[in-house]
Amino acid sequence: MLDLNLTGRIAIVTGGSGGIGSAIALALAAQGAAVAVHYRGQADSAQVVADSILDNSGRAIAIQADLSQANAPDELVRQVIDQLGQPDILINNAGEFTDSSVADMTDDIWSQTIALNLTAAFACSRACLPMMKSRGWGRIISLTSQAAFVGSTNHAHYAAAKAGLAGFSYSLAKEVGAEGITVNLVAPGRIVTDMLADHIPTREAEWIRQTPMRRLGQPEEVAGAVVFLASNAASYITGATLHVNGGVVMS
Repeated sequence: MLDLNLTGRIAIVTGGSGGIGSAIALALAAQGAAVAVHYRGQADSAQVVADSILDNSGRAIAIQADLSQANAPDELVRQVIDQLGQPDILINNAGEFTDSSVADMTDDIWSQTIALNLTAAFACSRACLPMMKSRGWGRIISLTSQAAFVGSTNHAHYAAAKAGLAGFSYSLAKEVGAEGITVNLVAPGRIVTDMLADHIPTREAEWIRQTPMRRLGQPEEVAGAVVFLASNAASYITGATLHVNGGVVMS
């Protein structure tokens, strides 16, 4: 029997106020997990997600942190422990997507992108690992991107961070597999979110032509992949990348 039940588990979803993050938070809660909905600046959106979980008899909090700052990941995890309990599931979803060619890119743009898309995932994972190890069970799932595999014009900084996230995750999977902790990646393609919204009017037709399934994806389709990897149904899957992109990138 497929076991997706997460009752009794505590999850952190970084970037939980955005389109994909909020869908993940709601999907984890629907399977019984208590969820910490992290946000950086969208307090109202994060609270809406948390309230929706609470209204359906779940447990949730909205919690603010700027994960690009050095001490923020440790503080985030500490607050989750205080308010919900020790985390079993970490979803590294927080990220930033900006446009810049390599020739025009400043050191600040590069550093900020690496800090939020890669270093924050490392720091959040490090903060959660001792508790996962002590219980012999844990799930770390990071959101990468198809850009990590095929590149993206004017997004070399983003693609580099997301590719680094893959290397980090594969290495961590080897370090902690014997302790009951799985580490996996989900790689969304073109998903209908606010991040994509500005580009949809001019590029939607092109993107659909490039996609074998001939449509864009929905946040809930990414969330389904995350819930599966977080569950006992995926207990023997680690060091894997699950592509959710309608066939744009195949591996």
